[in-house]
Amino acid sequence: MSLWLPPDRRVTTDDESAAPGPARPALFLDRDGCLIEERHYLSDPEQVALIPGGPAALRRARDAGFLLIGVSNQSGIGRGKIDERQLDAVMCQLSDLLAAEDAALDAFFYCPHAPEDGCSCRKPAPGLLEEASARFSWERTTSWVIGDKLSDVDLALDAGLAAALVRTGYGREQETVLRQRDATGDRVLVADDLPAAVSAILAEACR
Repeated sequence: MSLWLPPDRRVTTDDESAAPGPARPALFLDRDGCLIEERHYLSDPEQVALIPGGPAALRRARDAGFLLIGVSNQSGIGRGKIDERQLDAVMCQLSDLLAAEDAALDAFFYCPHAPEDGCSCRKPAPGLLEEASARFSWERTTSWVIGDKLSDVDLALDAGLAAALVRTGYGREQETVLRQRDATGDRVLVADDLPAAVSAILAEACR
């Protein structure tokens, strides 16, 4: 698994350990199809396009006390479709776009492996959440995973978190499978997009 940092936060010493203080709720956010529009094996930073309303939704969540942590399968690296340099360029663009909207993520963790590698970090395996736990103090029972695939839902449920499936990206087709599994309920919600998911999560937090 890997932690991506923007250039201005890259250091040679390990100063990214968990900060002291009480645990906070977290939103664990898938990248492709959730934070940004889906592009198959995205390698060109010029093709990065934020989901409309996404930055404002992230600001609302942050203001409500949530950590904002990206968690993404990037199997294009393991499959040889993209390389780390291209991923870095795409992530720098995404980071710049979010920063311009005052909606920067607290961290972004990704799995670079192909499915057949059998790693512990490819969603729905828990490795990315475990890495986040080593660096941040977050509260499991009030945290959510938001994404457009069943792997995001399963990551959440297997780890004791709530899940939000968005209909952007691959979400609409994944919703059909989710409902066939009869897996919706108090711990799983389906929303049109990231802003709608955040609105529902914040409403739930206020109950």
